[in-house]
Amino acid sequence: MRRTRILTVVLALAAGLLVGTPPALAAHTTTKVTLAADTYTWRNARIDGGGFVPGIVFNRSEKNLAYARTDIGGAYRWSESTQTWTPLLDSVGWDEWGHTGVVSLASDSVDPDKVYAAVGTYTNGWDPTNGAVLRSADRGASWQKTDLPFKLGGNMPGRGMGERLAVDPNKDSVLYLGAPSGKGLWRSTDSGVTWSQVTNFPNAGNYVQDPTDTSGYASDNQGIVWVTFDESTGTAGTATKTVYVGVADKDNAVYRSTDAGATWTRLAGQPTGYLAHKGVLDAKNGYLYLAYSDKGGPYDGGKGQLWRYATATGTWTNISPVAEADTYYGFSGLTVDRQHPGTVMATAYSSWWPDTQIFRSTDSGATWTKAWDYTSYPNRSNRYTLDVSSAPWLTFGANPSPPEQSPKLGWMTEALEIDPFDSDRMMYGTGATLYGTGNLTKWDSGGQFTVKPMVQGLEETSVNDLAAPPSGGAQLFSALGDIGGFRHTDLTKVPSMMYTSPTFTTTTSLDFAESNPDTVVRVGDLDSGPHIAFSTDNGANWFAGTDPSGVSGGGTVAAAADGSRFVWSPAGTGVQYRTGFGASWSASSGIPAGAAVESDRVDPKTFYGFKSGKFYVSSDGGATFTASAATGLPSGDSVRFKALPGTKGDVWLAGGATDGAYGLWHSTDGGATFAKLANVGQADTIGFGKAATGASYQTLYTSARIGGVRGIFRSTDAGSTWTRINDDAHQWGWTGAAITGDPRVYGRVYISTNGRGVVYGDTSDTGGGGGGGGTDPTPSGACSVAYTVTSQWTGGFQADVRLTNTGSAAWSGWSLGWSFPNGQTVGQLWNADWAQSGAAVTARNVSWNGAVAPGSSVSFGFTGTWSGTNAEPAAFTLGDRTCAVA
Repeated sequence: MRRTRILTVVLALAAGLLVGTPPALAAHTTTKVTLAADTYTWRNARIDGGGFVPGIVFNRSEKNLAYARTDIGGAYRWSESTQTWTPLLDSVGWDEWGHTGVVSLASDSVDPDKVYAAVGTYTNGWDPTNGAVLRSADRGASWQKTDLPFKLGGNMPGRGMGERLAVDPNKDSVLYLGAPSGKGLWRSTDSGVTWSQVTNFPNAGNYVQDPTDTSGYASDNQGIVWVTFDESTGTAGTATKTVYVGVADKDNAVYRSTDAGATWTRLAGQPTGYLAHKGVLDAKNGYLYLAYSDKGGPYDGGKGQLWRYATATGTWTNISPVAEADTYYGFSGLTVDRQHPGTVMATAYSSWWPDTQIFRSTDSGATWTKAWDYTSYPNRSNRYTLDVSSAPWLTFGANPSPPEQSPKLGWMTEALEIDPFDSDRMMYGTGATLYGTGNLTKWDSGGQFTVKPMVQGLEETSVNDLAAPPSGGAQLFSALGDIGGFRHTDLTKVPSMMYTSPTFTTTTSLDFAESNPDTVVRVGDLDSGPHIAFSTDNGANWFAGTDPSGVSGGGTVAAAADGSRFVWSPAGTGVQYRTGFGASWSASSGIPAGAAVESDRVDPKTFYGFKSGKFYVSSDGGATFTASAATGLPSGDSVRFKALPGTKGDVWLAGGATDGAYGLWHSTDGGATFAKLANVGQADTIGFGKAATGASYQTLYTSARIGGVRGIFRSTDAGSTWTRINDDAHQWGWTGAAITGDPRVYGRVYISTNGRGVVYGDTSDTGGGGGGGGTDPTPSGACSVAYTVTSQWTGGFQADVRLTNTGSAAWSGWSLGWSFPNGQTVGQLWNADWAQSGAAVTARNVSWNGAVAPGSSVSFGFTGTWSGTNAEPAAFTLGDRTCAVA
């Protein structure tokens, strides 16, 4: 499911990541810019997963401390109390968007508060910055960065191998990092602050996926791919003597040092002809296990083997669970049960059909069993049950024929880890989610273990388009890479299914009819079949349209204001138009192929287009377009534009590049002329939402650089003044594909990200037409509070608070107070407004969580600081009454 992501991401980034300041044209005269962030609460429209999880890392010394890395969507930390993941790299900004790709993670077993991330998305020119190593002393709540003199490839071929970054388990100031692109092995001796190349390491790797690829993507040397310490060869405070290193070289894959990195030698007798994806050590029994594939992954792999190396004798043993001749996949996922080191598991990562395979041995690889076997082909017997009720879209709406099943056990299963403290818990990554089990040992007793998504909070989708209709059951439509997109009727719940009939691999564009939102259209990419679909019931159900000749991809699409006609600019052919849902498309004239198209939101016969600096207008339903006389617009195609609902001919256009015009333009005459806003230096998206109370114009939202600051901005006065509504902790890398406000909720904004899913924000601004809370609420009746410290580290902690209405009357708002007993201070709090004076803290509802029915609960969380002790508050008050403490 990740094959289409590469193209999607590359096109998006190539189109959107050019920055600069253009010359001013005719412009609005007011230039006031407010850079202080408004108070916003940020969360994801829940999808739960959606992308490739190539790495899972458990800390070896602290129970329940685990991390996951994604290829383009940052890193996450597991929260045991809520069984959710917390994003850790939302602070990555626009100019360093590549640092949302995580090629490796390392958790310090000596000091579990410390965690490291090697970041960088591409090793070729697609990524404008070099890689970096991020280091944190508070479990990823904050980071410091060391830039590297080379690029890293979190979304490059071979990204499922690893881990490339490792902390010495005896002397944690020592770290190693394996580099791609022939840059070799690197070492830090000061806890990741500085790095130097290990110049005596003999092999920088030589394997490339495709030497003929001129883009540099598939032709890059995959380099040094994992580092493993033998903790038994060191003592606390002294560097571990024996270190193993995996190299992307089919003839020389494994090297070892027995003198803490002073010298290195190739392991004698090792197998050749394969790449060692993983090297996992069982120090207790003295075995190094290796998972081999003939390709670097994560998609490919046609043959594979598993081997065991006896560290004391140098004996190599082929422990492959099946004969090489019977493999049609490579091995990658590899883990040892630290409670029972003779138990080993591995995955056939590239077994796409009929399913992935997971192997398990309880005798150090002498014998193996499989997660599933054939009974009589094509029938299967599974050792597991797969429950996707929390994310039902993982069935992909499929009803395959045996031996394939829906949902699948997985694909691209390169991450596989048994919890080092719990033999029953295992997690593994796929191309669309992170699965796990809590009763794994049933595998050995003849029962069925239960596999479920363990992915809540981990949102990793690439967003191409967003649309929020003014009425109907849908709150939001999304167009996503790889998994098509969703209709959200409740942003806090996972939709039951992505768009189907047809199911696009990637949806590139969508639109609804402004005055008839039941009519919705979407276009996208599909290996075979139509590239357009329609709905007449607000996106609840879909039917396939027909393609004009030559269509090869989705492109952009626009629906007339009343839903009576459509204009489509697909890939592979020119702009097309048609009336209704019939099969006949006609070529539009006067507009070039590849132009982006949009509709006027009032006049059903007016459509707009843009291509290479020219704006185009059609007044006959898309049959003919005429180039506008407007000049000074961006010359490239890195442009997004939209027409304002409710006003004919009101058009806003954002985009540009550093070598030419770049900014935000406004037209009030249907694109005949445009005025550039002088107070916006750069802008890449534009969207509209509900007007503020007393405002005469809808609220504008943009991802832009204003006043020299990159961020998400809001204007309630048609662009005369702007307020930055995000902050430096919430930047999400590249946000240049789409943005829209909510036409029904003032202040709510939906933001596209390139790997962190659909982010939406709600304001606490009480003067903005219902976006925030009101006066101090005084709910009646009883209440209870559960206060839980979910994680704690030196000087810091994170807590969750659940407030329950145990009375008989509903609340329309709430204000909860408490006092900290040990001088703790709140640093950052989410899902509530808050204030602290001395030890006293007050948390109040925000706009969306003030209503609490009898028997229902509302939750919020925060991070804080402490010293000495961190006792929990003894009492909580709701207005003038004391809540029971649960």
